[in-house]
Formats: sequence, structure tokens, C-alpha cells
Amino acid sequence: MTKKRQQTTATPARLQRPRLYEQLADHIASFIEAQGLSPGDRLPPERLLAAELGVSRATLSRALVALEVQGRVEVQHGNGAVVLPPTSQDADPDLPPLLEGRDAVEIAQARAAVMAGLARGAAAHSDRSLRLALLGPDGRPVEFADVWQRVRRLAGPGLLADLDDLLSSAMPREDGTIVSTCRLESLAHAVVAGDGDAAATACAHLFGR
Repeated sequence: MTKKRQQTTATPARLQRPRLYEQLADHIASFIEAQGLSPGDRLPPERLLAAELGVSRATLSRALVALEVQGRVEVQHGNGAVVLPPTSQDADPDLPPLLEGRDAVEIAQARAAVMAGLARGAAAHSDRSLRLALLGPDGRPVEFADVWQRVRRLAGPGLLADLDDLLSSAMPREDGTIVSTCRLESLAHAVVAGDGDAAATACAHLFGR
């Protein structure tokens, strides 16, 4: 008696859409420019601004934090969000002020620390079948981008995920010449096993040079 071979249907990767707070941050930045607000001017109070924009206070707060990281506003206790002077034209417009002047090694070390926290969260996910998705059909992890995308989904959204986005934007492209294959396998197998300490340790030296 022959067993029927089960067929699996591959599904396309989920599209990455901008988060609502990121869209809101861009909208507020455009508002600042359109209104000609000067350094020192204050935005409307958060409660009023959230109501006018039709978003929650939590979403607005995250958008203001994003603008603060970009150096567009400063959120002052009791005063709300205050417009800051424009950054130097010599600065890289794609690099947030927080990362200006940081060398590649420092950024990589910071991201490894953030990734360790996310890896711990992924290893703690209660559904082992979802953790197994980090491995390919041959029991080995697929490319770094796919593995890390799945780790991020397992860990869930939050501040660490936002910091990972920020730091990854300042790093070289993550291809096989940069990411340590050995550490990638260690990371994937540790998450599958639910071992948060081992997963975090793998992240410490993930970017081998």
C-alpha cells in the first residue's frame, strides 16, 4: 500500500506596509512644513491633535516619538511637542540624528543587543509549530531575511521591533557575505527549541566579518 505524498502550496510573503504611526509621523511632518511652523512653535495638545486626526492617543504618541528620533520635534513634559530647528544640510537625510557620527561597529553592536531581546521573545512563543517555520524542509534555516522576518513575527510588535527597524536602516545589506551562517543556524534552532538564552547568544555574533 503506497502512501499518498502530501503536497504543500507555497504562499507569497506578506507585503510590508508602513505602520499607521509611521504614516502619521509623515503627515505631521508635512503639516509642520505646510503651516510654516518655526523652531520653538508648539503643536496642538495631544488630546486635541489625536481627535482632529482621528487616531488614538497611543498611536499619536508613537508618531511623535518617531519624529523626535528624526530630530523634527522635542516632546517636552507640560509643553507638548515643540518644533526643532532643521538639521544640517550636510547631514545624511536618510540617517536619523540619533545615528549620525556612529561607526558601523557601534551600530552593529547596538542592533545585536536589540535582536537578542527579540530572539528571546520569539523563543518564548507558545506555539512550537510556528517556531518550526524558521527551518526549511531540510531542517536548516533559509536566508537571513526570511528567518529574521519570522523571528519578528513571533516576538510581536513593540519598541524593540521599532529600534530594529531604525538600526537595520543604517547597516549594510544583510546578505550571505555579512551574516554568519553558523550563527544563523544557532539562532533558528534555539528559537525552535524555546531556548531564549541560546537565541540571544547567537545574535551577539550574528554579523560576522
